[in-house]
Amino acid sequence: MKHQTHLNRKMETRHIRMISLGGVIGTGLFLSSGYTIHEAGALGTVIAYLVGAVIVFAVMLCLGELSVAMPYTGAFHVYAKKYIGPATGFMVAIMYWLTWTIALGSEFTAAGLIMQKWFPQIPVWIWSLACMILIFLSNFFSVRTFAESEFWLSAIKVFAIVVFIVLGFLAICGVLPIKGFTHTPGLSNFYKNGWFPNGWGGLFTTMLTVNFAFSGTELIGITAGEAAKPQKAIPSAIKTTLWRLVIFFIGSIVVMAALIPYKVAGVTQSPFVYVLEQIHVPFAADIMNFVVLTAIISAANSGLYASTRMLWSLSNEGTIPKIFKKTGKRGVPTASLIASMIGGIFTLVSSKVAASTVYLVLVSISGLAVVIVWMAIAIAELNFRRQFIAEGHDLNELKYKTPCYPLVPYFAFIASFLSCALIWFDKNQRVALYYTIPFIIICYLGYYLWQYFTKRVKRVSYNRD
Repeated sequence: MKHQTHLNRKMETRHIRMISLGGVIGTGLFLSSGYTIHEAGALGTVIAYLVGAVIVFAVMLCLGELSVAMPYTGAFHVYAKKYIGPATGFMVAIMYWLTWTIALGSEFTAAGLIMQKWFPQIPVWIWSLACMILIFLSNFFSVRTFAESEFWLSAIKVFAIVVFIVLGFLAICGVLPIKGFTHTPGLSNFYKNGWFPNGWGGLFTTMLTVNFAFSGTELIGITAGEAAKPQKAIPSAIKTTLWRLVIFFIGSIVVMAALIPYKVAGVTQSPFVYVLEQIHVPFAADIMNFVVLTAIISAANSGLYASTRMLWSLSNEGTIPKIFKKTGKRGVPTASLIASMIGGIFTLVSSKVAASTVYLVLVSISGLAVVIVWMAIAIAELNFRRQFIAEGHDLNELKYKTPCYPLVPYFAFIASFLSCALIWFDKNQRVALYYTIPFIIICYLGYYLWQYFTKRVKRVSYNRD
């Protein structure tokens, strides 16, 4: 029987383009960007996000060659297993699954809190439960249902960002009046308190926060396994990654940095709400809460999809029990979907009953997990190209090639590694290293122990026969 590498190919190019765009416009941009402005200052924040965009683009260029050559469901888990080692492949899959299931718990809570602002008489848990059911059904019916729902959720986010940037630039140029300014704001926030008000350290220590905000772009690789035309859809999405990041991310960051004093940013409210209120936009808080709610639902939707596919891939490769690779009539891996949803619910519960212990550990690990996945993608690309040539293939056989090889994958790996290492100098984020490094070791040990156990069981059953 031929080894299965993908699920039903039902996603169109427009779905993948919008998912890759919407995947990166999440709560990290709407909520965490204020923290970055507060720590790094206006100019430092723009530089940090520009560097982050270049790192992400380099990773996507690496992923592009891999996912077009091997459009598998599970993507970088399979690539890491094949071109780095099976234990590393297992670690990458577990880290990525954990990242999204932890995010699920946070998103369910956040959605409930936003809804309670509009309907204070209804408890948060009811809204959280409603969000769980909505997200579960979106992923349960078919990949087409997921793709279509994510397309429109992403479209709302993109539209909101475009409107925000236009209004913001009009305010910067003095066309729209803004509270607190008697003159045209311009870019005075970039230099009036010094170029780097908190020093260079703020720029470096915020890189992990920036990279976490960019997490979601790698979803392109996972969707390749269910893309109708991966050779067309993936390169199309990859090629537009950089300009999309620059326009939507950097554009909104420039607006916020120019209009929000760095000492105020991220202290009391979303920077988007702050800017809109300063421009006197009616119902600014309600409008942005709706957009943030959309981003939350979208992130949870994508998170459940990604974590489900990771479990399916682990099972499909024979690493975990076969039950997780079974699919329903519509091609959805139901057992993996349910397990991932349970993981999200567990995270939600732990955030309430063990916030300073279990939940703190989980969140600390998830903060670094995506960047570690990026590092694995870069190494896998380096090894894939070398093996491809060693096997006698011609580069012209590749439908999509990572440009400037091997510089791009080397840059992607080193830059991702540095963004992890630099948090050692931030005492508030250093705890992530304390928990993540032991967890990675546990993943490797767990893999080898599981392999030893399964081989021993097979040997015993064989001897009995």
